[in-house]
Amino acid sequence: MPSDPSRGGGMHRRATILLSVAMVLLGVAIVFRTVDAGGGPLSIGMIMGVLFVAAGAARGWFTWRNL
Repeated sequence: MPSDPSRGGGMHRRATILLSVAMVLLGVAIVFRTVDAGGGPLSIGMIMGVLFVAAGAARGWFTWRNL
């Protein structure tokens, strides 16, 4: 999908989506690692993992929505 040059930054948008996916994957890895180590639902790893997933998903969704 080519982006409209008047809206600017086609490469920037793709990079933002790529980094958003990386944030989601990192968050999922943090959650799995925390569960594997025996962490509970209120452990720091679980909270940080969920926040990474939420931030990456929100960032990607807002960028994708504005394409």
